[in-house]
Amino acid sequence: MFGEWFYLRPDAVSVWKDPEVNRRLSWYKKVMLNKAPAKFLIAKALDAGYSLKDMEEMSEEELWRLHSSLSKEFQNMWEEAKGGKWFKEVKGNYLDLKAVLAKRLIEGKPCRLCERLCPVDRRERWGACLVDAKAYVHSAFLHMGEEAPLVPSGTIFYGGCPFKCVFCQNWDISQANPRGGEVLAPKELASVQKALRLKGARNINHVGGDPIPSAPFIIDSLRYLDINVPQLWNSNMYMTKELLELLLDIIDIWLPDFKYWNNKCALRLSGVKRYREVVTRNILAAAQRGDMIIRHLVMPNHLECDTFPILDWIADNLKDKVLVNIMGQYRPEYLVLKMPEKWPDIARPVSYEEIARARAYATKLGLVWEPVS
Repeated sequence: MFGEWFYLRPDAVSVWKDPEVNRRLSWYKKVMLNKAPAKFLIAKALDAGYSLKDMEEMSEEELWRLHSSLSKEFQNMWEEAKGGKWFKEVKGNYLDLKAVLAKRLIEGKPCRLCERLCPVDRRERWGACLVDAKAYVHSAFLHMGEEAPLVPSGTIFYGGCPFKCVFCQNWDISQANPRGGEVLAPKELASVQKALRLKGARNINHVGGDPIPSAPFIIDSLRYLDINVPQLWNSNMYMTKELLELLLDIIDIWLPDFKYWNNKCALRLSGVKRYREVVTRNILAAAQRGDMIIRHLVMPNHLECDTFPILDWIADNLKDKVLVNIMGQYRPEYLVLKMPEKWPDIARPVSYEEIARARAYATKLGLVWEPVS
């Protein structure tokens, strides 16, 4: 069903000699080395005070009040876990509560997973993400092409995406055939994650497409996962505040794809509104509750409108907290490749000069990007 990789990049070892990588990814490293429990395991040990059945019968308002209260308790347990404390799972726990709430987000109208807020019930049909109330897994393997601190990464590619990027490199699973993957129930998805960890994965990398449309099933799968492994959220971060709140206490390391600063660029090239407001809100919140490597894909002719102001924002808000990967592999794909005249600004590969300018600007701002580039 799924392929896998078996070699190890030399920089995957040497990167941990960098003190800034160790400092900024300290939590992730502890979990990766089994020196601390992953956050989802801590959530399993936090007693919600109600059985799963009772929670399923509660109103959403009651569930969110309970969630808010437990989140405060979770922070104390997380601090203890940073010191090396482990916990025992209990029934009727904080993770169960999150699974119940996540399910509510796709029941009824609108769907409340991404900020498109499509007026559909995902149990009946799909929205802009092109997937319904199932998790479509297209592949799962040990990925060596991610950032050095992450490999080998237990990468799971889910079908569907809230974005409509005209240059998408994964267009086959995000837009052309998102429901062509294998439908996995939460228990089966947990088994895939466990198998990847046992084969040497340093993390479980939820990606796509984008993992946002599959979030309820991912959260539910963690209820059945009985092995310690960091959870990594590899996403465009266009999620609602509600979904973000559910993920904050179960994701150990975030890998946001910060594409645009100019909202007009986001609308024209990815078909989404209010991009900057939504993504900066979510990245800022996530960076306070977990480790993070921010990816930025340098695109031709977009340094001034997107790259430079994005790097300015990171320097102003998260300079000493995150690592940055300034990515130079842009090339015309998907619709841009078919109709370059429609998007002439991005109808060529990014130049060496543009990549060099972006990295020089990041260096000038004092951003740490070289260890993960």
